[in-house]
Amino acid sequence: MESVAIDRFEASRGRLASLAYRLLGSAADAEDAVQDTFLRWQAADRKRVEVPEAWLTKVVTNLCLDRLRSAQARHERAAGDWLPEPLLEGDPMLGPADTFEQRESVSLAVLTLMERLSPVERAVYVLREAFSYPHAEIAGILDITESASQQHVHRARIRVAAERHRSGEADPAAARRVVEEFLVAATSGRTERLVALLTDDVTAVSDGAGLARRLLRYRTRERVASYVRAGFKPTPAKRRLAGGSPALHIALVNGSPAVLAVIDGRIVGAVAFEISDGKVASLRGIAAADRLARLNTAWRQHAPDAPVINAW
Repeated sequence: MESVAIDRFEASRGRLASLAYRLLGSAADAEDAVQDTFLRWQAADRKRVEVPEAWLTKVVTNLCLDRLRSAQARHERAAGDWLPEPLLEGDPMLGPADTFEQRESVSLAVLTLMERLSPVERAVYVLREAFSYPHAEIAGILDITESASQQHVHRARIRVAAERHRSGEADPAAARRVVEEFLVAATSGRTERLVALLTDDVTAVSDGAGLARRLLRYRTRERVASYVRAGFKPTPAKRRLAGGSPALHIALVNGSPAVLAVIDGRIVGAVAFEISDGKVASLRGIAAADRLARLNTAWRQHAPDAPVINAW
């Protein structure tokens, strides 16, 4: 019987991990939440569990809500001073990607925006948009009324849409071409061309090569171009910090193009892009080692394209 219970849980593990990642924005925290769910499943009186999948969904969702409400999480995520953990295309934790809503719900842009939602709003939004749960089931998972579920998802959609101001889903091939052109301009010092590739309301966020205590934020095309030009300009000090001269690859991360700096098969930095109407609408620079752990694990199992720049 125990092996049957374990098999049943394992059949749901991928879905639970994808749900937890969307709720928490951290692969490491999502894995912890799934493991805690497994421990509760083992300890439960499973004879009284009528629908195991529903029971597991309810447990992992509420464990994630507890984490989001914790004092530590509130401190770490205060004032939006937090970046989601990036995942390489094909990572099973990205979960369902059949619809635009499912793909958008796991984008770094939307994961960041969901930080502005209350934990319950975030849970309702994810369960409805990414997993297509009916409001009656969401109400049961979160112990709220069906009308409250409808109200929460309505408010969440409005808040996310109000912040997006984007033209919809970018064609992957076209988005890659924009990033390639951007990278050429950034590494060659063509500041005017760099500015021209940015939207009027472009934003950039960086963790300061993993060294800054607070996120670094940039607005306006000129300031973002200046930050990018300085960041992509190779120097001996930067190479010492990185541990060598990285190759620069372009890959899909959370459904959008990203530049990955790779040394000896190890990603030491990532810059994720959001493309809108053929221009760069936002950049997120991540170099903190703990935020790149799962990305590196996937990269070692991945057959990457040739680097755009062999040695930066």
